[in-house]
Amino acid sequence: MKLLKKTIAEILTSVSRALQKVNPTQIDELVDLLLDTKKNNRQVLIIGAGRSGLVGRAFAMRLMHLNFDVHVIGETTTPAVDEEDILFAISGSGSTSIIITACKIAKKVGAKIVALTSQRSSPLGRYCDQMVVIRGRTKDTVQRDYFSRQILGVHEPLAPLGTIFETAVSVFLDGLIVELMSRLGKTEDEMRKRHATIE
Repeated sequence: MKLLKKTIAEILTSVSRALQKVNPTQIDELVDLLLDTKKNNRQVLIIGAGRSGLVGRAFAMRLMHLNFDVHVIGETTTPAVDEEDILFAISGSGSTSIIITACKIAKKVGAKIVALTSQRSSPLGRYCDQMVVIRGRTKDTVQRDYFSRQILGVHEPLAPLGTIFETAVSVFLDGLIVELMSRLGKTEDEMRKRHATIE
């Protein structure tokens, strides 16, 4: 139990620190873009791999509750991306191959690419039109051997792999939904009416 509690405390601290460092201008630009996309009846298509993909699905659900035309890349019902649509890409590393491939295709048709990533200068960072940088781990493991790391005093975060990024993005996107609710004048009751009744 001691390790569990220590890990939870570290995750909460790290996520709070990461979100405090998000550039407010990037947030404002993202909110404006999403509102403009809704106003002009354009699609929001969301892509992420692994746990980032799960975070993207949760975000898509909330956008649906706000009556956005939203789809998750990879689903059989997802329509083609078109000019002026948004491809919303979530990748901590910014180099996941399936996401970069999707960005290339979207770019060819004139869609706008929004990146949520930890790596500004990554391939995803170079493809996107707008970016929100959310820091995850501050450094990769240099020494992969546990005992070597201990001798050198290199201590990794307790939360494994991309946990900090994925959790921070999830919290950020939930906050973004509340901001959109306010801007659109939507209530929780209105959103509940669009919630799935067959689950």
